[in-house]
Amino acid sequence: MSVKSVKIEYIIMKNTIENSLQKAISYQEYRDLVTTLIEEGKSTGTEQSQDLLEYSALNNQRMKRLDKTIKLIEETVAKIINLKKPQTWLVLTESWCGDAAQTMPVINKIASESEKIDLKIVLRDDNDELMNHFLTNGGKSIPKLIALNSKNEVINSWGPRPEIATKMVIDYKEKNGSLDADFKQDLQIWYNKDKGKSTQKDLLEILK
Repeated sequence: MSVKSVKIEYIIMKNTIENSLQKAISYQEYRDLVTTLIEEGKSTGTEQSQDLLEYSALNNQRMKRLDKTIKLIEETVAKIINLKKPQTWLVLTESWCGDAAQTMPVINKIASESEKIDLKIVLRDDNDELMNHFLTNGGKSIPKLIALNSKNEVINSWGPRPEIATKMVIDYKEKNGSLDADFKQDLQIWYNKDKGKSTQKDLLEILK
């Protein structure tokens, strides 16, 4: 890729990020939005269905519980204390996503404990251009955390799930072809037992 092409790509990415940041909301605003939409019989996102509404309602209850119970491990606390430079964590998500329900409270817990981290939330379906820059194996998997420096330049990214959970998904797909309801239930049980520790360990790389 030529120097000119790299520069153009950088400008496009910068503009895309800036546009999404202008639309971003806080974690509490996101939680309030999800609750309000559920009361109206809706989920976030452009697609609406009874299944997505039920997933959103279940995820909302999970997040309420996790918001109260998530505890940071010692390694995470140490990294937060030693974080020198400010970061913005821009996260793409939707209310119906099971992985997001389990990891968003962890992300928020870390950000809320550090004055150096500014957490911003955007909806995937409303930020398609941004999502297309951060695909996972060609797919629009969420949540996707994009870590930015003070100039809103990308310094790292993470998602859509902890490394251990990702391996569980890959292994199951290789054996069975696709993810079914039984696996999704087993994955949620794993998340419940893990209590956010694996997500924190993954995010330690970003907390430099």
